[in-house]
Amino acid sequence: MQVERRIKIRSLIFSLFAGCLMASCSSGPNIMSDYDQSAPFDTYKTYNFMEGAGPDNGNYESFFSRYMVEAITLEMEKRGYTKSDDPDLLINFNANLQDKTKVTTVSSPPPMGGYYGYRGGYYGAWGGYGYGTETRVSQYTEGTFNIDIVDAKQMQLIWEAIGVGRVSEKALENLEESVMNGVPKYFSLYPFQAGGTNPAAAE
Repeated sequence: MQVERRIKIRSLIFSLFAGCLMASCSSGPNIMSDYDQSAPFDTYKTYNFMEGAGPDNGNYESFFSRYMVEAITLEMEKRGYTKSDDPDLLINFNANLQDKTKVTTVSSPPPMGGYYGYRGGYYGAWGGYGYGTETRVSQYTEGTFNIDIVDAKQMQLIWEAIGVGRVSEKALENLEESVMNGVPKYFSLYPFQAGGTNPAAAE
């Protein structure tokens, strides 16, 4: 049973990234992001990952989560952040597959149940948050992938990127390469460096 569960988890992850992160995907993921404009980005200099980040279950660490941590670490370090045991920021990520038909978005804060239950009630969204909190589809499989950055002291979501795309049945030949190429697309929408510098403004 344990082996069967591991195979199912790995199969889901491979399929999801075929649809949501592969650069060769025919349509590509629809990536959205937003951030809390009232958050003190000029004070954030350190980061770490939330305990239990990722879609893994039990004590099984998938290759997906391992590669995600590596890719996100590179993106944070590029922006001058330092990993710390007492971080200013916590990072969470998750992935999900659903068989749906029509995509709809809700402009109210997400409930803690359903897909967004991975946040576990540990942190909430900022006031006025709600550019798209729930995706409903049917008749085809759609993947939803999130990266969240959280103010560690306030336990408040301050930045999020969401990728939504149809899942391709094409098998991945190199999951690590797909993750390393895909994660920077999400972080290209993150407008800050450590200490609050906006890299776009510096160009």
